Amino acid sequence: MRLNFIGGVAVVILAAVLILGYSSLFSVYQTQQALVVRLGQPVRVVSEPGLNFKAPFIDNVITIDKRILDLEAPAQEVIASDQKRLVVDAFARYRIKNALQFYQTLGSIQGANSQLTILLNSALRRVLGEATFTHVVRDQRSDLMERILQLVDKEAGGYGIQVVDVRIRRADLPEQNSQAVYQRMQTERAREAAEFRAQGAQRAQEIRSRADRDVTVLVAEAQSKSEQIRGEGDATRNQIFADAFNKDPEFFSFYRSMQAYETSMKPGDTRLLLKPDNSFFRFFNQPTGVQPGQAVVAPTAPAR
Repeated sequence: MRLNFIGGVAVVILAAVLILGYSSLFSVYQTQQALVVRLGQPVRVVSEPGLNFKAPFIDNVITIDKRILDLEAPAQEVIASDQKRLVVDAFARYRIKNALQFYQTLGSIQGANSQLTILLNSALRRVLGEATFTHVVRDQRSDLMERILQLVDKEAGGYGIQVVDVRIRRADLPEQNSQAVYQRMQTERAREAAEFRAQGAQRAQEIRSRADRDVTVLVAEAQSKSEQIRGEGDATRNQIFADAFNKDPEFFSFYRSMQAYETSMKPGDTRLLLKPDNSFFRFFNQPTGVQPGQAVVAPTAPAR
């Protein structure tokens, strides 16, 4: 019985030692930092990863994330310095640099997100309210984000938080203003299109008029040139006729008479009202074509 009692006491003592040892140990991961709280009062901050000790039963360990955290702020309307309304959608990234100060002021990540959202919205209104619509949308966007980051980080420092980045995801006009701007842009583009079409039609008419004028000038010059060439051809032809007649007047007269016979005596219509002794039939009476007492006369060139 005594041995059993001693064995039972030893087991109880061993269990108590194990419970005390387990209660006095805690581990900190690389992505965390720990705050040791004793009876509601902070005792120390553990920022290095590893195994650590605490007083059993009276100390509590609160782990706080030390990674960079995201803050998604809801979109809000901001009035720029030129009185234009903007719907701004922004976000921020932060990390907890002082766990004790963070625990004493905010206490949790949810409380930090709520407070940082208020600070971010206030900084957005303050900075963007001093800028114009063009500066926010295009010209000075990066400079404005840097100013907002400095303001939010300065105010968040009192909560043990460091803001590492602030970005404006979207800055645009409200829906009703966007529709009005879109319609105005449509009207402006339609007016420009009509103006371009009118200018194009005027330009086309000018080109057609110039082309018609050029065609008229070219046709007139071509006709003048053709008449000149035709006159030169007629002169050359008459000269050839005259030269041929001078070389052999009898043959030339015979050849022209044969052509006249061929033209006038076509099949189906050979009626001629001429006297039998007319000079037109001289080659029918005399092979030489010369009637007694008549000289050979050079025939005239045929008309054009």
